Amino acid sequence: MVVHFLIRGRVQGVGFRWFVRREAAELGLRGWVRNTETGEVEVVAAGDAEWIADLRAELRKGPRGSRVDGIIEHELAEPEGESLGAFRIDGAW
Repeated sequence: MVVHFLIRGRVQGVGFRWFVRREAAELGLRGWVRNTETGEVEVVAAGDAEWIADLRAELRKGPRGSRVDGIIEHELAEPEGESLGAFRIDGAW
């Protein structure tokens, strides 16, 4: 399963990317996380559907100091995840 998440709220400047990287790596997911220029955090994660569900639950909580107002989620085609490696943080735009 491959999913794209866009997280809105107070999610920049609070360690959100590091939080996502740690959670996703612990779950064995592949993909990336990055800040957007419009203040959201964007995530692409690939792996077992159960692990994606676990990540989704953690994204809703966020790290201490964050506030998640909403998450937009889109499932991507499986081939989109084939080139994804170990979960990483991409630079801001």
